[in-house]
Amino acid sequence: MKDALKDFLHYLQIERGLSDNTLQSYQRDLKKYLHFLENDLKIEMLDEVYRTHILQYLYTLNDMGRSTATVARTLSSIRLFHQFLVREYNIKQDPSLHIETPKKERRLPKVLSTSEVDKLLTIKAVDPLSHRNKAMLEMLYATGLRVTELVSLKVSDLHLTMGFIRCFGKGSKERIVPLGELAKQAVEAYLLLGREALLKGESTDVLFLNHLGKPLTRQGFWKILKGLTTDAGINKVITPHTLRHSFATHLLENGADLRAVQEMLGHADISTTQIYTHVSKARLRDIYQSYHPRA
Repeated sequence: MKDALKDFLHYLQIERGLSDNTLQSYQRDLKKYLHFLENDLKIEMLDEVYRTHILQYLYTLNDMGRSTATVARTLSSIRLFHQFLVREYNIKQDPSLHIETPKKERRLPKVLSTSEVDKLLTIKAVDPLSHRNKAMLEMLYATGLRVTELVSLKVSDLHLTMGFIRCFGKGSKERIVPLGELAKQAVEAYLLLGREALLKGESTDVLFLNHLGKPLTRQGFWKILKGLTTDAGINKVITPHTLRHSFATHLLENGADLRAVQEMLGHADISTTQIYTHVSKARLRDIYQSYHPRA
């Protein structure tokens, strides 16, 4: 089983070109699944797995309190794995066939108000680290980048004169995203007054660096954002995706075209982007109920 999982992950990396984060997600899901087969069901060979075994595992996840989204993602991983086994290991049947994917709860993403964004972005840039922090947050809100895309940016991806940046999203898909004037000014200030000091003689094309002159990590950015949220006096749990959600919602609230927002976010399917139209409507309803005298 371990060899099959190793071969499957190699296939995803080489032939499908999936990112490291996505590979790690598949690996986590399938390691737990195979552990259940081996230790709970005492199954030794993958051709001994049947539909009922997969259902048992999904019911176990449900009993453990796992969310519908987690169960659906796990089933997706299991399906792809068994399809691979049928194709590459000559296993005769795919036991994951005809298992219905649980319907995900449609949760509206949490967004910041424009006043909360203003509070968060009010960073006094007085040293290299604060210049970096201001540039990162301004860029994140101005572009809607994912945190992995942000920390992967290179100096060569910046086209400040033209007013855009180039980034590589899921599946290494390239896209061009406009950069607003305030974000552009913050990035220029960071390049001039922050990045050279942080480099400490190192040589790298990565844009955002930590205090040691090394590329900033996703975890490092999360810690920085948490600290800046506290400093701004915002009593909300804010993640990098909160700024991405806010970027999309505020664009649509101000009349942006849905297709354009889809392009900037790097969504393959416009149905993913449409969630933000529901957010906009929900916010309008809240405003109406709060301020209309007969609401």
